[in-house]
Amino acid sequence: MKLTMTRLAPALLLSVLALTGCKTGDSTESLPNTGTPSNAGNYNGPPPATDDVQNFKLAVWDNLVSTDRCGGCHSTGGQSPMFVHADDINVAYAQANTVVNLDDPGRSLLVAKVAGGHNCWLSSDQACADTITSYIEAWSGNSAGSVKRIELKAPAIKDPGATKSFPDSSSDFKTLIYDPLLVPFCGECHVEGIQTPYIASENVTTAYNEAQSRINLENPALSRLVERLRYDFHNCWDDDCAMSADIMEMAIEDFANELDTDPVDPDLVTSKALTLLGDGLVANAGGRYEDNAIALYEFKAGTGYTAFDTSGVEPALHLNLTGNVEWVGGWGIAIGGAYEDEQTGATVPNGKAQGGTSASRKLHNLLSASGEFSIEAWIVPGNTTQEDARIITYSGSSTARNVTLSQFQQNYEVLLRSSTADQNTAFSTADGDNRLQASLQHVVVNYTPSQGRRIYINGEYTGDMDPEDAGLLNEWDDSFALVMGNETDGNSLWEGTLRMVAIHSRALTESQIKANFDVGVGQKYYLLFSVSDLVDIPESFIVFEVSQFDSYSYLFSAPFFISLVDSQEPSGIPVKGMRIGINGKEAVVGQAYANLDMTLDDDEYRPGVGQPLSRLGTIVALEKGPEADEFFLTFENLNGHDHVRTEPALPAEPTPSNGPETPHIGIKTFDEINASMSRMTGVSVTHPDVAETFATVRQQLPSVETLGGFLASQQMAITQMAIQYCDAMVNDTTLRGSFFPDFDFTESANTAFDTDGRTSVITPLLDNFVGDNLSTQPTDVDVTDELNNLMDRLTTCTGSCDADRTATVVKASCAAVLGSAVTVVQ
Repeated sequence: MKLTMTRLAPALLLSVLALTGCKTGDSTESLPNTGTPSNAGNYNGPPPATDDVQNFKLAVWDNLVSTDRCGGCHSTGGQSPMFVHADDINVAYAQANTVVNLDDPGRSLLVAKVAGGHNCWLSSDQACADTITSYIEAWSGNSAGSVKRIELKAPAIKDPGATKSFPDSSSDFKTLIYDPLLVPFCGECHVEGIQTPYIASENVTTAYNEAQSRINLENPALSRLVERLRYDFHNCWDDDCAMSADIMEMAIEDFANELDTDPVDPDLVTSKALTLLGDGLVANAGGRYEDNAIALYEFKAGTGYTAFDTSGVEPALHLNLTGNVEWVGGWGIAIGGAYEDEQTGATVPNGKAQGGTSASRKLHNLLSASGEFSIEAWIVPGNTTQEDARIITYSGSSTARNVTLSQFQQNYEVLLRSSTADQNTAFSTADGDNRLQASLQHVVVNYTPSQGRRIYINGEYTGDMDPEDAGLLNEWDDSFALVMGNETDGNSLWEGTLRMVAIHSRALTESQIKANFDVGVGQKYYLLFSVSDLVDIPESFIVFEVSQFDSYSYLFSAPFFISLVDSQEPSGIPVKGMRIGINGKEAVVGQAYANLDMTLDDDEYRPGVGQPLSRLGTIVALEKGPEADEFFLTFENLNGHDHVRTEPALPAEPTPSNGPETPHIGIKTFDEINASMSRMTGVSVTHPDVAETFATVRQQLPSVETLGGFLASQQMAITQMAIQYCDAMVNDTTLRGSFFPDFDFTESANTAFDTDGRTSVITPLLDNFVGDNLSTQPTDVDVTDELNNLMDRLTTCTGSCDADRTATVVKASCAAVLGSAVTVVQ
């Protein structure tokens, strides 16, 4: 399994000192157990004073009171604030209100504290933070995800090229920070197997990667390594936290001073510069409907072997990642097939993400009780040729399931066990609609007692009606496991990327599905590129919505101009030729706004909202990563500030490669195969039997002409088409008389297929089906030999052959040639 790192470092309010670790001095926090709360039901104090206190108890206190979570420190007589006070829930409620933000639970100090590495009970700080956010949302009533307005705030103003970035080499880090400070003072705890982050790992490369997200090169004092000493009094040496923090800050300053910046061409007209994680304003503030989410996977961890369930509904249904699974930047996991490791020679099996049967039981308990559900996922199928590939399944084997969402070529299929539906009978999107595409898609499977199964793609109902009557879910098996990307036995691989998965105990409404689609997926930011110095309007910005699209690129979209001073509006300001710069230069590709030519004007501008610049989105290649890549904008003209561009010469014609040549032959696609068979046999494509067969197998027929994509299932569909066409032709006395003018269909098969009879069948097939004068084609002798062998087998009857055997042999001979390569290859 290949694993990559992502940064987990929300900013903390420096003025709040109460939420510190349980111990100071030379001690450190140990990693708690990862199980469910152990003593949530042991409260014997005064009753909750209000309904809100009761809601707090059920949603937050019960989940955090155990000693292996927060109860070991922030309980009765312990560390302030005592938000899990064990003896009085009302005291705990009052204390909790000092560290939560009920209007925006994700910005609670309690969440930020855990996200920064404080006493997480899981192997991912971000997973703990997301889980606590879910608890607070459930208390506040915000779990429905009502849309929140993002308040735009001005970032720090800096010129392009001034930002420093971490070098590839860890040598200076080792000399200035790792050897003198991290190893001697953090080495007892922050190493593999004891405590994350592994900033003192014996492997200096691991330590360097772990430490980068905790070092601020622009302002060393804001580094998490410094803040933990200065404000949290965490593991200070010599019992002097202020001095320890100063020493760490100076070491980081020395390290930063060794780094160079990326210069920018002074002739360019540029905005100010930003980094995604350092300056971006988080845009994931709400909008999703998750009232009844009982399992939620956002794949934020970015490292490790666990995909965390952060729904906040216990027991947490975490998934173990095994086989060929890779973390995808910008939140996600990619699942692939088995391969041989080049270094070790070991075989890495098919990938999958699987939960335990015990934790999976909550799906049985909650969904069978409600009688309805939604399975919601953002996915990227690896291709459109996969068959019986399990995307998400709650099952025990390839033939025993409660519910499964799978892919069959370009169809989504849903298999369900209910009181009225067979667990192995698929309900799918219609053949020919090609609903499944190898691109990012939002997929929702709804099940209700009134409507049965429904499928929604990118916010829209597909219109496919469940052929089965809706039933009850009381026959579900509670011994099954939740699996993604495969079946429990690992033999039903689905290759693709999962970006988000949620299982809801109530079916989402159509408006909720549309809202969740509109919110999108992955961590998104607003980047506010300052252009105040260019347009002479205070606090003016060109704003992009930016996300890390995958491990290799960023997605820039929906740019607009705005001034944060509502009284200010633009008037007649030209904007032309806007481009995106990264690390001191304009990006080589992704310049979707290079042709922009418009005017900022008060007729189009709305105070507090701004003026849109484009509806386009574009992809920019990732270079150093979201912590270090520095972005800026350039302009050919902005408010009279011009830069005359000279387009580079076209590149030279590439030298032909010495690789394998592209095949000169291919295969016919579904419509070409249908037309060819119709013309060759004389049977119309509108013939009822032919048209019905074509509608049934069309999805199985080839959709592209590439030989490398040809599948066995496609050959089966071609054979069915050939059989149907030949059957229709031979049953039509006029057509068969024209096609086989010298063959007597009234004779018994025992005598009809003598030498002359066979020639009367084979010669028309060769003349009408097999090409002439082609550079590569089967010889008449080879085809004749195959047909003679077929006729020998089919005319061997015990006694006399049946009366209809003669026509059957002709149909089989016709289909053998019509469904072969002579028809399909082009």
